Amino acid sequence: MNSSLISKIEKAKRYAAEPERVQFQALEVTFRGDNGTHKIRLSGDEWSCECEHFVVHGLCSHVMTLQRLFAANLSDSARFTQERIPATA
Repeated sequence: MNSSLISKIEKAKRYAAEPERVQFQALEVTFRGDNGTHKIRLSGDEWSCECEHFVVHGLCSHVMTLQRLFAANLSDSARFTQERIPATA
């Protein structure tokens, strides 16, 4: 292995130990929950999930899981989401 590649590997190891260097701008994942599989997206600081709870409340366990997993890689706005209180009829 040449010295240039060894240097790049060492740099990658150092970067990997500092996850705050990376910030997601967009993300799309498939999440396998207890009641089905859902597509979750992050666009800028806005989350979306196909599950019924998110559609009604603007927050769900799937999004909260990703916020926990990737906290070091999210802006403050994307890291914390307020649940919407549905309007009552």
